[in-house]
Amino acid sequence: MPQGAALSIGAVLGTGVIALPALAAQTAGPASLVAWAALIALSVPLAATFAALGARFPDSGGVATYAGKAFGDRAAAVVGWCFYLAVPVGAPAAALFAGAYVAAALGGGTRTELLTAAALMLVVTAGNLGGVRVSGRLQLGLALLLVTLLLTATVTALPHADPGNLRPFAPHGWWAVGSAAALLVWGFAGWEAVTSLAGDFRRPARDLPRATAIALVVVGVLYFGIAAASILVLGPAPGDAPLAELLARGVGGQVKALTAGAAVLLTLGTMNAYYAGAAKLGAALGRDRALPAWFGRGSGAGEVPRRSLAVVAALGGASLLLVTATGTGTRPLVLLTSGAFVLVYVLGTAAALRLLPRRTPVWWCAAVSCAASFGLLALSGWYVLGTLAVAGCALAYKFFARPVDSGPVPIDVGV
Repeated sequence: MPQGAALSIGAVLGTGVIALPALAAQTAGPASLVAWAALIALSVPLAATFAALGARFPDSGGVATYAGKAFGDRAAAVVGWCFYLAVPVGAPAAALFAGAYVAAALGGGTRTELLTAAALMLVVTAGNLGGVRVSGRLQLGLALLLVTLLLTATVTALPHADPGNLRPFAPHGWWAVGSAAALLVWGFAGWEAVTSLAGDFRRPARDLPRATAIALVVVGVLYFGIAAASILVLGPAPGDAPLAELLARGVGGQVKALTAGAAVLLTLGTMNAYYAGAAKLGAALGRDRALPAWFGRGSGAGEVPRRSLAVVAALGGASLLLVTATGTGTRPLVLLTSGAFVLVYVLGTAAALRLLPRRTPVWWCAAVSCAASFGLLALSGWYVLGTLAVAGCALAYKFFARPVDSGPVPIDVGV
């Protein structure tokens, strides 16, 4: 259970805490705190929904399995492809966030940034080659370090808070809160990631909901604490590295080095959790013929899906090379990844409405989550077209790869 809680914390509380307070404040000013509070509140029913599904249907397919049970194998393929391919798109963005902090601390500019990103991707790949037990122990240590560091940054900086920084509260209008919320989806994606590992829990029905509850409390407190401190202490324009500035105000010393270390730890935690979940999911998709059968090895509980992991790592490396060659910033990658996860949430929560006992507390959580997920899908804008393209490819694969029906078997009735 502690390892499961750490994996959930790492999946959600990732690089968003480094970059999102600044991006959200630039979009909506102090009113971005409303968007933070709304996403934290939405996380409660969303996390409860996926925990309930994982406890009842522990399978390495995760959300794809739930969609398949509720709506058939085509829906499972759509969910599975969206999640599986979103991880290699989001991984370079996460790694480059950390690389920017390391480059600021050590120098070297873009070269250091890219080398750091590549190194992080190699480390999490190597860590997951040992299976979920190894990656779970790694995640537990990372989570303890991160919680300590982020609490220190918040608590030591708050004595320097100025309530005047909250005025004007909504300088860009209240519609900007919706735009900020669309950005923040990146920071709150992850409640579904551990469902692919539900079968590896010792007692899924008991341990998965408890691990999720622990993660909810930790993530909510730390996210809102960092966001509020960024605005109260640093003002409505907290700069590109608010975590570094908070540490400078509260702790002092080699702030750039501390922040670079925090960025590396946060990124390792997020990428480790997502690589673990995506690798298991890819193996389950191969098992269920939503991907070629070659992917299927390692889908069972306790098994290591090395083939699927190798594909995730290769696609992530290709994405990093593409970003480097084209000079594309991280913002499009963030929004493309967020759009993919929102569609996963829409289909996953809709499946929960069919699979969970009606009119129970978890069923109502699924209803709230489903309605909110449709709202987030609308806020994703044009970037949702990339997600729809992936969904179309998944449906095309299921159509063209289905077994050929040779008709009824002839019966020999003799002469």
